[in-house]
Amino acid sequence: MSLSGIFLMLFLIVHLLGNLQLLRDDQGMQFNLYTYFMTHNPLIKLISYSLYFTIILHSIQGIYLAWVNRKAKGSKYAVSTNTSDSFFARYMIHLGLLILAFLLIHMYQFWLQMKLGAVPLVKYPGHEHDFQDLYTPVVEVYSNIGYVVFYTVSMIFIAMHLIHGFHSAFQSLGLNHKKYNGLIRSIGWLYAILIPLGFAILPIYIYLTQA
Repeated sequence: MSLSGIFLMLFLIVHLLGNLQLLRDDQGMQFNLYTYFMTHNPLIKLISYSLYFTIILHSIQGIYLAWVNRKAKGSKYAVSTNTSDSFFARYMIHLGLLILAFLLIHMYQFWLQMKLGAVPLVKYPGHEHDFQDLYTPVVEVYSNIGYVVFYTVSMIFIAMHLIHGFHSAFQSLGLNHKKYNGLIRSIGWLYAILIPLGFAILPIYIYLTQA
């Protein structure tokens, strides 16, 4: 559970860096070049398949552990404690299921449309082949205030999930020590706030610039 969580947290950093290309004022050229590279590089494609497997594995593990914990305790998912992250620990499974629902919707809107060839093609100077213009459907979706709100709220759920998950992953792997726990928690809070915030900025920026 911890290893799959750490892998997903690393992926979020890479995914955010790529998606920041949406902020360029170039009609989506760099973003489309980035998506082409991510879908055609053999090594990246292999990592992508590992990512899909990890998402499924992490979800199954979370549901199973929640069921085992509930069965053993005869109560809710997590045990109430006096620690500062007890709220996030108590509702990890609920947040995880909400995030899973968001991912399914998000992948349907973009990833599946690319796989089905429903994304328009575009040409760029200096390149012989066509590129899938994923930028256009992204802008169309992010120009919808309803989806912008949905996406932003989902990022809040992800932040809450990460606040507990980051520190918990290190703790479960035995990589915790009283000398470093404070540092790990601080880094975890920064990561849990900055990464979802970075993602949330994208639809908000696009919506405001397209309005």
